[in-house]
Amino acid sequence: MGRQPKSEADKVHDRIGVLRADRGVSRKELAEAVGVHPQTIGYVERGEYSPSLALALRIARYFELPVEAIFSLDPLPSLSQELLRRTS
Repeated sequence: MGRQPKSEADKVHDRIGVLRADRGVSRKELAEAVGVHPQTIGYVERGEYSPSLALALRIARYFELPVEAIFSLDPLPSLSQELLRRTS
């Protein structure tokens, strides 16, 4: 697993930290559930590592959300902004 800096076009944005906080899940608990080292979760959350498709799908399965609700190539709006947009 290389932690090479990515160009902005290749950066994967995510909501893992928000989802973990909302559900009271530690990095270690999530890492154990999806089969990676807790550091890997930290790297993904900070945008230092883009997860493989398999890892992204395992994380989505863990949170019972579609993968595109967690990961994006574009910066993700805050969940409150997204909810407001949907109700307008």
